Amino acid sequence: MLYHLLYPLSSFFSGFNVFRYITFRCIGASITAFLIVIYVGPAFIRLIKKHQIGQVIREDGPETHFDKQGVPTMGGVLILLTIALVTLLWVDLSNRYVWLVLSVTLWFGLVGTIDDLRKIKKKNSSGLSARAKFILQIVGASIVGIFLFLHPQFDGHLNFPFFKNIRPDLGWWYILFAVLVIVGASNAVNLTDGLDGLVTGPTVITGSVYLIFSYLAGHAVLADYLQIVFVPGAGEVAVFCGALVGSCLGFLWFNSFPAQIFMGDVGSLALGGALGTIAIITKQEFLLAIVGGIFVMEAVSVILQVGFFKLSGGKRIFLMAPFHHHFEKKGWAEPKVVVRFWIVSIILGLVALATLKLR
Repeated sequence: MLYHLLYPLSSFFSGFNVFRYITFRCIGASITAFLIVIYVGPAFIRLIKKHQIGQVIREDGPETHFDKQGVPTMGGVLILLTIALVTLLWVDLSNRYVWLVLSVTLWFGLVGTIDDLRKIKKKNSSGLSARAKFILQIVGASIVGIFLFLHPQFDGHLNFPFFKNIRPDLGWWYILFAVLVIVGASNAVNLTDGLDGLVTGPTVITGSVYLIFSYLAGHAVLADYLQIVFVPGAGEVAVFCGALVGSCLGFLWFNSFPAQIFMGDVGSLALGGALGTIAIITKQEFLLAIVGGIFVMEAVSVILQVGFFKLSGGKRIFLMAPFHHHFEKKGWAEPKVVVRFWIVSIILGLVALATLKLR
């Protein structure tokens, strides 16, 4: 909106020319989103408390989590509303990719909202059935796959970090691949959301890395120099990433230990879906497995735990899954688990950025 309102005025005052630059609007979006969440956060928490929208804790979860029962949840609503508002404020509204990622993010947020409200209503940790949630996620992710496949500039080749000459063409199968990436990312982020601030930190790091890759993918000269796929228009997705990073940083202010509010499935499912969609748009799908390695480890730990439990007749690999609970059971304090996972996420983010020069 600001781009359309103020950039045309640059012919009268050259200072407005800064709205032309994606880098400026990325920074503007990040700061705006952060300030909105910081300012609105306390009132939002009071509103959630007033309506008694509190966290429901699993009965089979760690004993140290029982005192979290009733802590305000569904803070993801604040994150998503801020992302939407700030994105529309700073982005070029004619960009189709921005509308695509924003729509999918809100769709996954709606799925998470239904899930959270059912948990709160039934006062237990079972919300939407796994089947219903999975179907709704597939519907949202399919929109991305079909849209991109039908896009005139669609590139159905896969791109692997470190290997510039390996680019298999999936054709129609790319739609299924897109669904797999987006739904997988959504559920992986959701599984990570189990400790105060645990999912928010890696989401900020992953969003920041994809902000850079989005900008580079949309810049013909830089994309060619760095030998990554040039995606015309992808640069505007960086502004969305800026809004996402700023919103999550603001939310972390209240979500850090001891958390004043949790994001709920409305936040984690939506943020995961957003990151998966951005990975697909920028043609950096496999990079998500690197920079989002924490999310991958959490998801894999659950798959291994459940599979081994069934095959071995009741034995476990980890003391508890997802992975972060294993360390809690070993006696690690919650803040230590969270900070150490953040450290790993930072390292993985740096490895992801290193792939720009190792191709």
